[in-house]
Amino acid sequence: MAISLTSLLLSLPQQWQPVLFALLSAISLVLLTRIRSRSSSGKNGLKLPPGPATVPLLGNLHQLGPLPHRALRDLARVHGPVMQLQLGKAPAVVISSAEAAWEALKAHDLDCCTRPVSPGTKRLTYDLKNVAFAPYGPYWREARKLLTVELLSARRVKAAWYARHDQVEKLISTLSHAEGKPVALDEHVLSLSDGIIGMVAFGNIYGSDKFSQNKNFQDALDDVMEMLSGSGSSAEDFLPKAIGRLVDRLTGFIARRERIFRQLDAFFEMVIEQHLDPKRAPPENGGDLVDVLIDLWKKPCGTFSFTKDHVKAIIFSTFVAGIDTNATTILWAMSELIRKPRVLKKAQAEIRAAVGGGDRVQPDDMTKLSYLRMVVKETLRLHPPTPLLLPRETMRHIQIGGYDVPAKTRIYVNAWVIGRDPANWPDDPEEFNPDRFETNEADFKGEHPVLMPFGTGRRICPGMSMAMATVEFTLATLLFGFQWALPEGRTADDVSMEEEGRLVCHRKTPLVLVPTVYRRGLE
Repeated sequence: MAISLTSLLLSLPQQWQPVLFALLSAISLVLLTRIRSRSSSGKNGLKLPPGPATVPLLGNLHQLGPLPHRALRDLARVHGPVMQLQLGKAPAVVISSAEAAWEALKAHDLDCCTRPVSPGTKRLTYDLKNVAFAPYGPYWREARKLLTVELLSARRVKAAWYARHDQVEKLISTLSHAEGKPVALDEHVLSLSDGIIGMVAFGNIYGSDKFSQNKNFQDALDDVMEMLSGSGSSAEDFLPKAIGRLVDRLTGFIARRERIFRQLDAFFEMVIEQHLDPKRAPPENGGDLVDVLIDLWKKPCGTFSFTKDHVKAIIFSTFVAGIDTNATTILWAMSELIRKPRVLKKAQAEIRAAVGGGDRVQPDDMTKLSYLRMVVKETLRLHPPTPLLLPRETMRHIQIGGYDVPAKTRIYVNAWVIGRDPANWPDDPEEFNPDRFETNEADFKGEHPVLMPFGTGRRICPGMSMAMATVEFTLATLLFGFQWALPEGRTADDVSMEEEGRLVCHRKTPLVLVPTVYRRGLE
């Protein structure tokens, strides 16, 4: 979701600002005339959703702010759960109720299951050859099927146990050495999530000396997440092409995007060359994801021609979709638990009873942890990884909530608002209380409109099973292996729950906790 274009303009070198503001002011008068002409002639007879007034050129972009999901909640309280916005040149409808979201994403799934095309994502995904941002069509169906079968199926999730076990063991060792001292969990949890995704996608060499560019790759991924979020929106996404491109060049956006693309591309080239190395030992169990992709490239089959760029784009999709979302959910869960000692103790008691006399959580133990799953559901309700689900775009005229929504309209679903709506969650919706799921059967798998952190329909996140396996196992291990406390002198009220407005909504400040190794009989 974009933030105000004003922030992009203010990021210009000072000497450019007066020139560009003057240019945009002149152009805005022309655009305003055209917009008014189109609205009076092309929308006759349509019952469009209500929405806030627009300003020339920007439309409603200036109203989104640094945390769009919160700003849109406030606007929806005035204009309703189905709300029309004009994001520069792009018409958009923002949905803030479970009923309207279900109507758009489920009842009209086939009518609005494509993605709006953005110059930035188009470049970074090798001309939309990944899964998350590819437009709906034959290629997207083939690519999603491939990714689901080769990386995200139940068979692959189970086979990825070795990666989760390896990375969690590293985390346990690190935390054990820090026993009794305050630890900022963010960096460690992000490293764990990165390691799991990396080992599943690239094999055991991920993180080894052979991956000499790993740090550069991580830095580039961080930049990508910023560019795909509001703070990195391209002006060309929302302004007429020529004007937007000019703004992007003056702000340095295009140069930065190309630098990031070259960094990622160099890393993917290195990975592919290592997998093609004739001296490499034969891969076991069919190889990792890159082996599978290379095999499709070298031995084509199916309905589309698979190229090296397809290999790179799907690798890109795997990392961007997996690392931040997993880590963010784990950190929000730990943040909520440390503020609720009763819930923390209840979850730990369940896990320790399930493990019994063992010294580690095992895969078979996970099926016994019903309360832990309730903790995860409650975390996703309050803190969906992407508060605004990735936008869809209508492919034909539809109706949502009794309003007309023309073709080529962007659809944004505010999952964050739906998860806190008193109409859906009447008992203290802002309160972290996993016990509510003892009587509420809502799940996050896309079949309950009140809880859709991963979306629903054709565009539901394909990595959901893999993500939940990682989140649940990591949390189970952290809660089993350690007693957790706040640093001396701090209380639950001191734990900041401020968000940082990016594509994936992080904690704004690091989560600092004190781990103490759990020893039976000494609780």
